[in-house]
Amino acid sequence: MSVLPQQGLPRCRRCGTPVHWTITASGARLAVDANPCAMGSTAVYRDGIGTIRSRRPTAELPLLPYERLHLPHVATCTADAVRRNPGRRRAS
Repeated sequence: MSVLPQQGLPRCRRCGTPVHWTITASGARLAVDANPCAMGSTAVYRDGIGTIRSRRPTAELPLLPYERLHLPHVATCTADAVRRNPGRRRAS
């Protein structure tokens, strides 16, 4: 398994947190938090040509030895927290 880089990562445009941009099994782009997380729901790995890929582990295809769990960044983005909970007000 190739370890994912931790230096020089792109940052979320909304909150500034470093993220990895992955390509999902369906070909979509998905930002995941830079650090692996045991509570993550997305399996992340680097393929043979160096592309960072992601997929949702299932009972039929559980987490593989070369994959690490990460959280999708949308679940942790502090800027998106206000949008997910519109009743929450910002401190003035």
